[in-house]
Amino acid sequence: MEQLHALAHACGLSRDWTDVEGRQQRVADDALVALIAALGHEAGSEARIARSLAAVAERRMGLPAMLVADAGASIPLPIAANRAEITGEDGITRPLAVTGNQLQVTAPPGYYDLILDGHALKLAVAPPACPLPAQDQRRPWGVSLQIPSLRGEQPTPFGTFADLAEAARALGAAGGDALAINPVHALFPGHGENFSPYSPSSRLFLNGAMGDPALAGLPPLPPAGDARDLIDWPAAMPRCLAELRTVFAALDPARRAAIAAEGDAMLHRHALFDALDCHFRPQGAHGWQGWPAAFHDPNGAAARRFAAEHPEEIAFHLFVQWLARQGLEAAQTAARKAGMGIGLIADLAVGVDPAGSDAWSLRHAMLDGLTIGAPPDPLGPLGQNWSITGFSPDGLRDTGYAPWIAMIRAGLSVGGGLRIDHAFGLARLWVIPEGGATSDGAYLSFPFEDLVRLTALEAHRANALVIAEDLGTAPFGFTQAVTDRRMLGMRVLWFERAEDHGFVGAQDYEPLSTAMSGTHDTVTVAGWWRGRDLDWAEELGRLPENIGRSEAEAIREWDRGLLWSTLNHHAPRPAADDPDPVVDAAIAHIARTPSCLALVSLEDMLGLDEQPNLPGTVDVHPNWRRRIATSAARMLEDTHVQRRCAILRQARKGLEPPE
Repeated sequence: MEQLHALAHACGLSRDWTDVEGRQQRVADDALVALIAALGHEAGSEARIARSLAAVAERRMGLPAMLVADAGASIPLPIAANRAEITGEDGITRPLAVTGNQLQVTAPPGYYDLILDGHALKLAVAPPACPLPAQDQRRPWGVSLQIPSLRGEQPTPFGTFADLAEAARALGAAGGDALAINPVHALFPGHGENFSPYSPSSRLFLNGAMGDPALAGLPPLPPAGDARDLIDWPAAMPRCLAELRTVFAALDPARRAAIAAEGDAMLHRHALFDALDCHFRPQGAHGWQGWPAAFHDPNGAAARRFAAEHPEEIAFHLFVQWLARQGLEAAQTAARKAGMGIGLIADLAVGVDPAGSDAWSLRHAMLDGLTIGAPPDPLGPLGQNWSITGFSPDGLRDTGYAPWIAMIRAGLSVGGGLRIDHAFGLARLWVIPEGGATSDGAYLSFPFEDLVRLTALEAHRANALVIAEDLGTAPFGFTQAVTDRRMLGMRVLWFERAEDHGFVGAQDYEPLSTAMSGTHDTVTVAGWWRGRDLDWAEELGRLPENIGRSEAEAIREWDRGLLWSTLNHHAPRPAADDPDPVVDAAIAHIARTPSCLALVSLEDMLGLDEQPNLPGTVDVHPNWRRRIATSAARMLEDTHVQRRCAILRQARKGLEPPE
């Protein structure tokens, strides 16, 4: 089986890997065969393995569609060359020094057309690092929030970009610099069953349900009539789509035509996907895989004929995207006008629904027959299958990274920053064969250095910061590489524990990081202090093995002492049913860190017990459904919120927080 293992290595699959407890693990040979087949290579016999190895080697020997380099660096070429010249986006052509198979990249950051001994390809030149938020007057701070949880003055079924704009005005006036938002990627139109923002249809386009016609100067949507504490997505999403159709129908023909004329070919293809989804979903199809086979090809005759026969439907979905873009831009404008130095920080999901728009439109660049997840570990013996897919390493190389660049650019297009969820995916992802167990998966490597350089280049062009979500065990070399590029790691209160299990002091947080009170996946400070997470664990049978509720309570009581001894050395420890002083102290702790940016969740600003999402659950916990009790504007009238904003303002200036 030596040749099989060589082929797996050539395809970027790791046969051996280390689990979270440092134990060496090995992928079975039959699992390797299935994974290699899903990557498009035959491995069913020695002869087929030999042919596949030869094909992979030949593919890697040729010139790629794009070379990615650092400004001022010398990079190796797969061929020897005598002459090289580049043409930049400014139209100016200049020579580059080339000696044998070494190219000297003496060009400023940007994208170039490269001619290498008559061969045409692309060249991307990266800057040394990503921009950082200004630290001159004070270290910036902000709030992380889930847009659908917000409320406006009028009742709505869920929060929209209008409510985000209102939150930006309120928190900007209170001294905040940033709003870190949930992913706003496109979901399936009008479909309220798959509403997780981390399982989108497309990462190139926006969730049209977040749009608000009033932000684009159009008549507002009618009031919802009720404002529930939990979002009823199955009812709300179809209703929202129907209301947007009414707004679209009232547009004059000239405006419709102008909106439909905007955007590139990919936007029009996404509008076609949404139109087809709306057409076939009532027949029981979930995404393109359930459509008739003739529609599986976006360039096929059936898809083209549908577009020609339904121009108004295509125009409607283009309008929805335009409306969402207008709304997100309005929210960023509101943030900057309110004095926010950064404004919106977008969130990039790690993958997409295999039945969605990206998987249909970009099949040549996507993993096919593989889903993404996490390997088995002591906390999850069965591992995790997130039921999403993403780009394939070969697909990225073959397309000159074009769809990946477009995705990063879309995330940075409106706002001052981008958080990359599960940023370890820049280096490797755990991939699982379709229909296989999670344990049948393996790590698939990605062109890490190229992706990091391209991220830095796009951040440079957008003058935006990048947060690389790095919670967990990092792949070898990951931390140093992203640190060198000045991507901010995440330092979350709950995970900053010392070897003696105590909490790390504020002064010991890394400066090149984002200090956070929590994430959408973690318990809130008040919830942790009260033991609300233990309530859920007991109810759902998720307490650690051989640990009962009373033992869990005893451990939490000990941990309360550890946390309070870090947060406050002077005052008596509050009782378990008195979390407000703890929330204040935790926010002061995060604010006092030397981290480039401090983020406090909106739930912690309000002192709430419940968290937005409980990982590993679907229906037994109201994930992504909770609403904030008051409007964004009125939140700042709460004395608790006012006090916590004051703590952040003063501590980020280096002053002691108020008593």
